[in-house]
Amino acid sequence: MNSFFDDKISERLGGINFGKSTDIYKFELIKRAKAAAKLAHPEISLIDMGVGEPDWPADDVVVKALAEEAGKPENRWYADNGIPEFQEAAAQYLEKVYGLSGLVPSENIVHGIGSKPVLAILPICFINPGDILLTTVPGYPVSGTYTKYLGGEVFNLPLLESNSFLPDLASIPPAILKKAKLMYINYPNNPTGAVANREFFKNVVDFALKNGIIVIHDAAYAALTYDGYEPLSFLSVDGSMEVGLEVHSLSKAFNMTGWRIGFVCGNNKAVKAYATVKDNTDSGQFRAIQKAGIQALRNTDITDRTVEKYSRRFELLVNALKEVGFDAKKPKGSFYCYVKAPSGTDDGKVFNTASEFSEFLITESLISTVPWDDAGKYVRFSVTFEAESIQKENDVLFDMKERMKKLKLIF
Repeated sequence: MNSFFDDKISERLGGINFGKSTDIYKFELIKRAKAAAKLAHPEISLIDMGVGEPDWPADDVVVKALAEEAGKPENRWYADNGIPEFQEAAAQYLEKVYGLSGLVPSENIVHGIGSKPVLAILPICFINPGDILLTTVPGYPVSGTYTKYLGGEVFNLPLLESNSFLPDLASIPPAILKKAKLMYINYPNNPTGAVANREFFKNVVDFALKNGIIVIHDAAYAALTYDGYEPLSFLSVDGSMEVGLEVHSLSKAFNMTGWRIGFVCGNNKAVKAYATVKDNTDSGQFRAIQKAGIQALRNTDITDRTVEKYSRRFELLVNALKEVGFDAKKPKGSFYCYVKAPSGTDDGKVFNTASEFSEFLITESLISTVPWDDAGKYVRFSVTFEAESIQKENDVLFDMKERMKKLKLIF
C-alpha cells in the first residue's frame, strides 16, 4: 500500500528511499546481539563492557537539590537560554578545574540540554551548503550528521595509534582546507581514551587561525583523567578563544547522563550564534535540573570519587586483557579501553573485522563490547560495567578473563 508520505520525506533523510535501507545502526546490532545471547544462554550472566553510561546514579546532593527545587513555583517557567546562576556556576567550575579565568558568564557560556543537542545545533550556526566539517574518526557522529543535513560535507581525519590517536592536520589536502569551515575534536577521546596536550591544542589553534576554521572541542570526558594527567581545556591555550568553542557535559563526570544538562563556552560571538539558534529550537532545560546541576558543579569531589573507581577498574581490566593476549594499556582519560581486535582463534576462526570479533565474543562468551572499524580493527571495553562493590569488580573481570581464555584467541 502506498503511503501518503512516500514522496514527502526530505532528501536529507533519503527522500523516497527513507525507511527502505536494510542497514542496521551499529548500536542496534549490539542491542540485538545481547538480547539473542541472553535468550540462548539464560544460565550465563551477560558481562556488558560496551555500555557508555556511568554505572553510578547521580550523587545524593544533586538528587536532593532536584527534589527541593522541582516543586518551587518559581521554577515552573521556561528557562529559555538558561538561568544566570547556572552560567555563573559553570564559570566557577571552569576556573576551579581547568584554571580558566576571565570568562563572562552572560557572554561566554550558555547551557544545553546535554552536549548532544549542542553538537547538533552548532553546525546550523556555521555551515552553509558546500562547507566542510573536519571530524575525527572513530568518534561521535552528531556534528557530521547535521553538517550533511545542511548540505555540507564531512572530511574524516583517522585517529591512528601511530600518531597517538591525534589527527594528522598536515595530511589534509589544500582543496579540502579551502572549503573547511568547522573542525570537531574530542579529548579525552571516545573511543580511544587518548588525551591531548597543550602542544597539540596550540597546533590546532595555529592551524585554525591560518585556515579560517572554527574549532569545536567536545570535552565530555575532560574531567575523567588518571595517573598524573590533569584535566585540560582547549580554551586554556593562547588564541583558542579567538577560534574556538568547548562543549561540556555533566553526564560523565557527575553521573548524570539522563538528566540532560551541559553547556557550551568560548568565543562570545560564536556562543551568541549558538544561543540564537537554541532560542529557536528549545525552551531550555527545566530550571530545577539546572539548579541541581549547580550543586554538581560545586561538588567536584563527586568526580574525584568517580575517577578513583574508574582508575581502579582500569588496572584490573588492562591486566585481564593482557593475560588473554590483548596489547592493552591504561588510558590517561575517559572510561574506555581501546584495543586491537584479535585476528582469529587457534581452531581456524578468522575475524576480518572488529565487528566480526565483537559478535563472536558476545555469542560465544556473553561479553558485550563495541567494535570500531573506521581506522583499523579495534574494540572498546568500558569500565562502567555494573558492579556494586570492589569485590564484585574483581569477580566480573576475573570471569571475563576466564571466558575469553577459553576462546583461544590469536593476535
